[in-house]
Amino acid sequence: MGSGKTTYGKLMAKELKLTFVDLDAFIEQKFMKSISELFENLGEDGFRKLEREALHEVSQFENSLISTGGGTPCFFDNMEYMNAHGETIYLRTSVRELRDRLKMSRTKRPLIVGKDDKELEFFIAKSLEEREGFYLKSKYIMDTDDLNPNNIKSSFMELLEI
Repeated sequence: MGSGKTTYGKLMAKELKLTFVDLDAFIEQKFMKSISELFENLGEDGFRKLEREALHEVSQFENSLISTGGGTPCFFDNMEYMNAHGETIYLRTSVRELRDRLKMSRTKRPLIVGKDDKELEFFIAKSLEEREGFYLKSKYIMDTDDLNPNNIKSSFMELLEI
């Protein structure tokens, strides 16, 4: 959350002439319910199974760049599956940078609604600690603290050695 998956993903998909696919948006459109509603109705286990099926479905799309939810790589064999079916990039972002990026969107993101700056920073640090082992299995790691729309193209091309 806040690493730039959607923002940078859209920019790079356009630059590389690929179709951008946001996995969460794909799921919401397919089931005509929000991720929050699906989570609430199915529980986390049910949602993660549905998410895995959707991941397998979108991975069959040709010429696409897929942005997953932050939890996607952490369940089942999703990270290994993604590595086997494409190039994976971990957009690594510091806790402080994530906190600064997310401050303004606290009211739009259910997991951080009502958290003050200190609580938000603790939540981010705890989440990263739990998930980073999965993220580090990505084929590429791109640090995003100093990344912006003006230098994303050169950073991305350099990372992939294009």
